[in-house]
Amino acid sequence: MIVPIALAQTQSIRYDITIDTLASLTFDTSVVIVTNPTVAGYHLDTLLSKVSATSLHVVTIPDGEGYKTLDTVEKILNDCFEHKLDRKSLLIAFGGGVIGDMTGFSASLYQRGIDFIQIPTTLLSQVDASVGGKTGVNNSYGKNLIGAFYQPKAVYIDPSFLDTLPPREFAAGIAEVIKMAVMFDKEFFAYLQSARLNDLATIKEMIRQSVELKAWVVNQDEKEAGIRAVLNYGHTFGHVVENETGYTEYLHGEAVAIGMVMANALAVELGLFTQEEADEVKTFLVSADLPVEYLIKDVDAFYEHFFLDKKSAKGRIKFILPHGMGGHTILSDIDATVVKKVLATFGKHNDT
Repeated sequence: MIVPIALAQTQSIRYDITIDTLASLTFDTSVVIVTNPTVAGYHLDTLLSKVSATSLHVVTIPDGEGYKTLDTVEKILNDCFEHKLDRKSLLIAFGGGVIGDMTGFSASLYQRGIDFIQIPTTLLSQVDASVGGKTGVNNSYGKNLIGAFYQPKAVYIDPSFLDTLPPREFAAGIAEVIKMAVMFDKEFFAYLQSARLNDLATIKEMIRQSVELKAWVVNQDEKEAGIRAVLNYGHTFGHVVENETGYTEYLHGEAVAIGMVMANALAVELGLFTQEEADEVKTFLVSADLPVEYLIKDVDAFYEHFFLDKKSAKGRIKFILPHGMGGHTILSDIDATVVKKVLATFGKHNDT
């Protein structure tokens, strides 16, 4: 199955997202595969058997969100120089969202920009992170605050790579699928509720619907000037959770799950979402083995961290909230006292 990307504002940028068993790939140039030890241990031999190039090299970087830094990008770039890549060369991102983000960012920087392709190996990256051209790294101020919109030349999604995915990583990907359904398609949400999430047919359907929704959004709004910001549902809160815990306690999808619960609570407070709808989402997140609780120790500090969010502008925080199941709204004029009132409910233990 092929889902096309054709950016409305940039007619010269078009590429395909292929959802199928990975086919043989031939490149008449030098290629560097960027991966991590975990993915390499499971799947690198398979990829190497599929790729032929003028010269082919592998760069292995440490595994984990904590290594999504400028230092790691510099290592990738240095390896590209050592292998004498030129402007016709190609990078392949072979891993999850962290690998994809850093490989894409490195490609945007190397000699002012070379091509790259995405071959995602986690559910989170297959349904979301590999599609749309967001690249970047984290720093001490927050998540993905350094980066670029830089589109890949192609995305190849092979569901068989998920066979070795740990249950926790699989659940983290489910969070991004739920995000898409709550924001855009209540029938998709109902389908997910009744499906066996680890069934292969369900996995393929989740990938298909999520990618089609993501492509529909990105095709309209590549650089997040409008509707694409809706894809950050759960992320404004979740990024603060990740930052407060040093990017070590929660996987990205887990933090997004917590962020969705917080966003839903704010939507309920504002009358945009019913308590029943919020409970429905929370129950589903729990059934998918995702965390839904987080203890906010300092409400004011948590709130101030919102201002480092990329979507905030001119001192106003932009919140992406559900507006009924399958609907969405973006608000940037919510009174701070209302937001802090909601945050305070997460500052209490369940037994208090």
